[in-house]
Amino acid sequence: MSGINSPALSRRGFLFNAAGGVSALGIMRLLGEAGLLAQERGGAGVDPQKIFQDAVDAAIRAGEVGIQFAVYKDEELVVDVWGGVADHRTGREVDRQTLFNVFSVTKAITATALHIQAERGLVSYDAPIASYWPEFAAHGKDKATVRDGLSHRTGIPAMPEGVTPEQMADYDWMVNALANLEPVFEPGTTNAYHSYTWGWINSEVVQRTDPKQRPFRQFVHEEIAEPLGIRDLWMGLPAADEPRVAHMYNSESSIADQGTARGRSMPIQVAGTQDVFGRSIVRRAVIPGAGGIYNAISSARFFALLANEGQLDGVRLLSPQRVRGCLEPRPDTDKLDVGRGTITRVSNGGFWLEAPGVFGSGRILSHPGLGGSIGWADLDNRLAVSMCHNRHGVAYAEPLAEALGQAFGVT
Repeated sequence: MSGINSPALSRRGFLFNAAGGVSALGIMRLLGEAGLLAQERGGAGVDPQKIFQDAVDAAIRAGEVGIQFAVYKDEELVVDVWGGVADHRTGREVDRQTLFNVFSVTKAITATALHIQAERGLVSYDAPIASYWPEFAAHGKDKATVRDGLSHRTGIPAMPEGVTPEQMADYDWMVNALANLEPVFEPGTTNAYHSYTWGWINSEVVQRTDPKQRPFRQFVHEEIAEPLGIRDLWMGLPAADEPRVAHMYNSESSIADQGTARGRSMPIQVAGTQDVFGRSIVRRAVIPGAGGIYNAISSARFFALLANEGQLDGVRLLSPQRVRGCLEPRPDTDKLDVGRGTITRVSNGGFWLEAPGVFGSGRILSHPGLGGSIGWADLDNRLAVSMCHNRHGVAYAEPLAEALGQAFGVT
């Protein structure tokens, strides 16, 4: 039911959310307390990895189903733990290789792919998207810039009316449909989270500017996953790996009110549920804003690239200046995002600028996903974190960065 691999955290007390399950908040607070415990004992006889494994096991007993947690400090993997059940129907347990639907955590990979193209001089952030993708100019979107695309300001947050899972899984169909959408507000004027559409808007710019004309999944594999030595960072899952994917539980809790902007951005027929995203046709599709399938160790290694300002183990994909540029907030980022109905601090580079519980504090690049998975990079402390789990309705940790800072003696 649980596992330990290499060097990290917890204690015995968890916070519970209204859904009756253990909150990831509780798990992460244990991280900080475990770090303080280790400091009090001077590190003698303390195995932080075992301490956190105990916390994960307690979380499972308290209501979580399956979970993985991984942390990189500097360029070293320091936490790699897991526990619980991947699929109750078969009794399959979570292990280090279990894969999870991470939904919008995927956006961090897609944004990075676009930044790689900008790094190479193939994309200008201030250029109209239509200068690379002429069809996108239709219906008044001709002035929408690449930066608008990254920052959820193109004016097309809603999915095409009546879209089916099969159509969503057809990359070319989606790209053509988005190009023909009429914006609901003038591009570049309003922050409205594009839950799904964001992905194709940005991935298509990458495809259109790739001199090798590779499909986006191939670009991600060859330009990000392969150079970094990441095995399980899937944008379109191979059929052979499908048996490793965890079954999602309580995913219906993630269905948005269909009368809201958020609901229109994730219509019920393509909602982030097991019924939709558990289908082979969807798992194997390239859905660049929500379709990523990863495990925690692979996701944490990706975020370690950002935490180390664009390089990892001698491989540089982005310049430090490029990564730091992603910390620039989008216009009006501290005001209500009409797509989410909340304040959502997003950068001009497509990342969120906060880790749970450290709103506005430190140099953070992160992205949470529907259902509670999350990945983030703390550039000040060179810390990268990923949590994957398969029970929706359990909120990700609010004091995550602070707790991890305590755990690793970082201030």
